Amino acid sequence: MRIFHIATLADWQEATRTGRYTTSTYGVTLAEEGFIHASRADQWQAVRERWYAGASEPLVLLVVDTDRLSAPVVEEPAPGTTETFPHVYGAIETSAVVQVLPLDGPGARAVDASFSRLFLGELVHRVVLASIVLVAVAVLAVVGDAVVPLDGWGVVLGTAVGLLVGTPIAVAVARRRERALSGLLPPS
Repeated sequence: MRIFHIATLADWQEATRTGRYTTSTYGVTLAEEGFIHASRADQWQAVRERWYAGASEPLVLLVVDTDRLSAPVVEEPAPGTTETFPHVYGAIETSAVVQVLPLDGPGARAVDASFSRLFLGELVHRVVLASIVLVAVAVLAVVGDAVVPLDGWGVVLGTAVGLLVGTPIAVAVARRRERALSGLLPPS
């Protein structure tokens, strides 16, 4: 899953030097707060407007892959509301940050386009992974029915084999994409 965190450029640059990001929110450390505030895709823009509107230094949006974190992520309600936000209970390793989008300066205009591209790319990727499994299941169900014509048991057997074959292929494709994306991060 992807979560988002708004950071100052200076804090992010320090994290790339140490390998760990430890700022909870604007001007507050992980040690002070106990966790790092994060957002889902539909929340980060409102967080920026509410908490970072007065920021005088350049900001970046960190796109964090929760599967790469060693710290737990807990969905918790914000004070005074029922809306939940992801909270990271520990440092964010820089290796878990799969994309850094500028929110200020020359690249800021491209953030909305980059975010949309990121979201649509993730959506298409998930559909491709599901399609790989479904094609394997369908093909092997047909093959199973042709090879074992025992009152539908061939279809059941073929479907099971299709899941056992298609799932590892989809996982391998997902891992290959993750390795490719991690290699595309620009140096900070």
